[in-house]
Parts: sequence; structure tokens; C-alpha cells
Amino acid sequence: MKLNLLSCDAQRPDKRAIAKCITEISNMSDSLANELTDILLEGDAVDIEVDDKNSGSALRALRKLSIDYEIME
Repeated sequence: MKLNLLSCDAQRPDKRAIAKCITEISNMSDSLANELTDILLEGDAVDIEVDDKNSGSALRALRKLSIDYEIME
């Protein structure tokens, strides 16, 4: 499943927690997840790929971090 991460609405977003979440749900490297987190927190949308078996927990984790997303497919 493809997700488009739109923005983070948290007052004080936890950059490390967001990067860790992205790493865990999309199976990408830590450095790429950190780079995508920076892009997201600057206000630009980010596309990630999530395994279908992890989709439910991934969506819950993103909501917990106050990340707005849309499902691409």
C-alpha cells in the first residue's frame, strides 16, 4: 500500500519518533527515514510504501504521531 504523508500537526513533533516510525513501517534505512522526516516537517508531502500486512498498525502509529496521510492505493 502506498501512503502520501501530508503533514504533521503536532505542536512539538518528535523528529526521532517519526523517523523511527517511518523506518519500521516501510522497511527503509534510518538515514532515508531521517531525510524524509525532515522533508515532512518542512511542510512537503512524502510518499512511502507500506507492507499490506502492516497497514493497520502503520496507520495507527501515524495517527498517534499526528501525521496526516492519504492512501494512494
